[in-house]
Amino acid sequence: MKHLRYFEALARHGHFGRAADSCAISQPALSVQVKELEELIGAPLVERGTRQIHLTGLGEELAARAREILRSVDELEGLGRASLSPFAGRLRIGVIPTIAPYLLPELIQSLAQRYPGLDIQPRESVTRKLIEDLQEARLDAAILALPISEPSLLEVPLFDEEFVLVRPLTDAAKPVPSADMLKEMRLLLLEEGHCFRDQALSFCNISAAAPRDLMEGSSLSTLVQMVGAGIGVTLIPEMALPIETRSASVALARLPVPRPTRTIGMIWRRTNPLSDQLGQVARIVRDIRVEGSLSGLAAAG
Repeated sequence: MKHLRYFEALARHGHFGRAADSCAISQPALSVQVKELEELIGAPLVERGTRQIHLTGLGEELAARAREILRSVDELEGLGRASLSPFAGRLRIGVIPTIAPYLLPELIQSLAQRYPGLDIQPRESVTRKLIEDLQEARLDAAILALPISEPSLLEVPLFDEEFVLVRPLTDAAKPVPSADMLKEMRLLLLEEGHCFRDQALSFCNISAAAPRDLMEGSSLSTLVQMVGAGIGVTLIPEMALPIETRSASVALARLPVPRPTRTIGMIWRRTNPLSDQLGQVARIVRDIRVEGSLSGLAAAG
């Protein structure tokens, strides 16, 4: 199993160094394990180049089989965890960047209090990567914006939240712009790969091909600080307001009806033996949100 895990990581990353980092071992150690697997198989699996590697035909086939085997082994482990009462063992949960900083601290604290034997392993990444890791059994569940519409994944809606307009403090007394007006303003958005960017573009009816005046940032914090410097305006989810606006000179406003919203949900594989326990985690997330749901929008007026 150890050989298969290391080889699958190498096949996935296509690079010894990155694969070793993902497995938390040294590059020489990973190389030795892959070489041992080739000796066990009796044929080369990897074509080693100076800068990158390529899988042989057999390597490609073995990588696909290894993923199936590792997924099945993880689900066997899940059967064992599902039998534990209370919920204990490893919980690998992914969260998108526009949710993680605002929900994870309280969620981890709540889970640790309720399930002391739970080993919580959070991972922050964009939606595409979280779905890939779920399908390959590298995660147990993920919290992100719905819908996902993947037949193999179960979607559980948790709550809806509005997007709030953030603009320079000097614009506080101005009328709140409509979606069409936002299209004509210097709009600051997250860089490509973030689903929140796509949702904001959709509300403003802007093509994904960014116009000249559309500017990008790597995080919501960066966007808000840029607005505070007078560079433009942005939209952020309401759960981010208490943290991202406390040290910025910005004005907040609710947008005109129909206001842009997103549905936050939790997803996991339909075959996951931990489905009942993950349902409990989903209810905890929903309870956390209900308790703090008004803090953000109250600030927006």
